[in-house]
Amino acid sequence: MKLKYIIPSFMAVIAAVFTSCSENNDPTLLDSIQVSTSYLGIGQDGGKVSTILTANSDWAFASQKWIMGKDTITAATPQWLTVNQVSGPAGKTELTFSADKADESRECELHINCGGEMQRIMVVQQAEETDPLVLTVSEAVALIKSGQQGERAVHVKGIVCRIQEISTQYGNATYFLSDDGTFGDGNWLEVYRGYWINGAKFTQGDEFAVGDELLISGVLIDYNGTPETNQGTCEVISIKKSLIAIGGVEMLNTEDGEGLTVFPMEGGQAKITVNTKGDGFHISIPDDAKSWLHIADFGPNYVTLQADANTGGDRSVTVGLSTVASGTTYSCQQSFTQKGAIVECSIADFLAAPVGDTQYRITGIITSVAKAEYGNVYLRDFSGEVYVYGIGAKGEFESLGLKEGDIVTLVGKRAAYKDSPQMGGGQYEKHFSVKPVTVAEFNAAPDAPDVYYMLTGSITKVVNATYGNLNLADETGETYIYGCYPGWGATGDFRKGFLETAGIEEGDVLTVIGSKTTYNGTIEMNGGLYFSHEKAK
Repeated sequence: MKLKYIIPSFMAVIAAVFTSCSENNDPTLLDSIQVSTSYLGIGQDGGKVSTILTANSDWAFASQKWIMGKDTITAATPQWLTVNQVSGPAGKTELTFSADKADESRECELHINCGGEMQRIMVVQQAEETDPLVLTVSEAVALIKSGQQGERAVHVKGIVCRIQEISTQYGNATYFLSDDGTFGDGNWLEVYRGYWINGAKFTQGDEFAVGDELLISGVLIDYNGTPETNQGTCEVISIKKSLIAIGGVEMLNTEDGEGLTVFPMEGGQAKITVNTKGDGFHISIPDDAKSWLHIADFGPNYVTLQADANTGGDRSVTVGLSTVASGTTYSCQQSFTQKGAIVECSIADFLAAPVGDTQYRITGIITSVAKAEYGNVYLRDFSGEVYVYGIGAKGEFESLGLKEGDIVTLVGKRAAYKDSPQMGGGQYEKHFSVKPVTVAEFNAAPDAPDVYYMLTGSITKVVNATYGNLNLADETGETYIYGCYPGWGATGDFRKGFLETAGIEEGDVLTVIGSKTTYNGTIEMNGGLYFSHEKAK
């Protein structure tokens, strides 16, 4: 343990006092207000100190701006210091200042206003400096899981194993640390929107890289099962650059436009150039990718990887590269993706699929819009309903003119949030705009198999319960629904018995979607897709 040096501003004050005494200069005294001592010191363990204030009229502490963490507040005194009285009448008053135990030295200059004159009081609490306890990533994660991480910032040292974003727009970064530089199951700590050294904002976007060793300080939290540092509380204390880095990636035998780190579906090669100051380098391919990714060539400063043809869905891999210098292992990583076939399926099959990179194509009716700005919707077909988190980029949903009731086709990955299945980032392919109309408007519309209408009316008669044939009427007229089906994509036996299964009967108010046709002179909706219904009162 070592004593921390007295903080500079306090030293300057003491020096000024001794200089004044040595030169036999009397201190300047205010006419309206004086204190018995204007320099007060509190020990590290906390306690109380006092001074006698003498004023010839009413007095009060003046509010000032104090820095509390990353926030600025306006108050008469800082949060760590308590004063027994902050205003009073003329005469003598004993002011008592108290503070709790301090882990770090701190000081404040207080201002007391009396008749327009300002008396200053300096309060200093000096603490001993100890070397901070530095946790490994595994120790930090274990502390979070125990629920005993507390609310104070702690120091954690780890190797950057994945970078989600270094934002120069917002000046913060989200990345992951692990003890060995790998991104595995449960071995990492997420730094969520942390800052650079001394809390500075990121301005370049390349201040650190995967493989660099960082010492950070931040408040640890458990966010819905994710071990991370609380938003905005983390800053980098120091960085130790890795002795190995990716010099470049060249995709060989690949058509233009595939992407810098994207293997085509038919397979291909990628040459990784490695810059290292260690004793050679080693490459590690994850076990779950060894069946399709192989080393084709290896040299002193490069490695060429061969990806086999992909007959499944999209897949990804992150290979590790490491070197050893003076007994210390340094590492970095390189990620690749490979295009795969798009699996066309029902929503039920999509929900049953595992979370992964496989691309699925689903079509259904938008039953509700959760957030139009981000394109968050619920999509339903004959087999089920799924939450889609984001159709396209921000604002694209509204520009596409999509709305509740429309039939849309999306491509995306099976994802999950808090164990709830969803499609993450649905890529828009096409849609049919559905127009709500009255029965009279529907009957007067031209026959068109690819133009869809939404009808709402009361069921006046169930003609065939097995196939859902019925008459639907509103205040403008009546029309024939040739088959009420459970939703988009229903075929064969999936169409049979839906009315009974859904509890739909004569008199109920039914909303269906379909196109207008005419059969043997009878106007009808051929295959009404179920949207909603209300029981008859």
